Amino acid sequence: MKKLYFKENSKMSWSWVLMVLFFILSFINVYFALLGLICMLAPLYHTVRGRGKINCSHYCPRGSLFGKFFPYISFNNSLPNWMRSNLFKNLLLIFMFGMMTSGFILSNGSLYKISFTVLRLIIISTGIGIILGIFFKPRAWCQVCPMGHVTSALNRKKEKGE
Repeated sequence: MKKLYFKENSKMSWSWVLMVLFFILSFINVYFALLGLICMLAPLYHTVRGRGKINCSHYCPRGSLFGKFFPYISFNNSLPNWMRSNLFKNLLLIFMFGMMTSGFILSNGSLYKISFTVLRLIIISTGIGIILGIFFKPRAWCQVCPMGHVTSALNRKKEKGE
């Protein structure tokens, strides 16, 4: 019997196509890379709407890509504890946010350079995710994803009523 990697009611079984399409379109015309901002903002949208981390479990194209193809090539090891720590996740978030912010500032408002900044950020994070997915579990990136970390923090804050 075929193992199901995703819940039947999720879009995860096919949303990986969006990730592939994103890369193809972005390499044809870098302005398509701006669509990557949707993937960055979608988790925040769902969190603000009170849906928690549903983006991570039901919609994320990168998580879908890793979950669909990496079970066949992954060593299936668990991430080390230090990589799952809040310190590591915070440092990764600061690094990625810093890369994006500096790219936006250095673009001087050029839409081409902003598009390239988004593309570069997604290529780097996907590359890190590929390495993690091979050496650890297929969706290891999902455990350290900066957007997942931010939405978790927002959810905890929302639950506390802050």
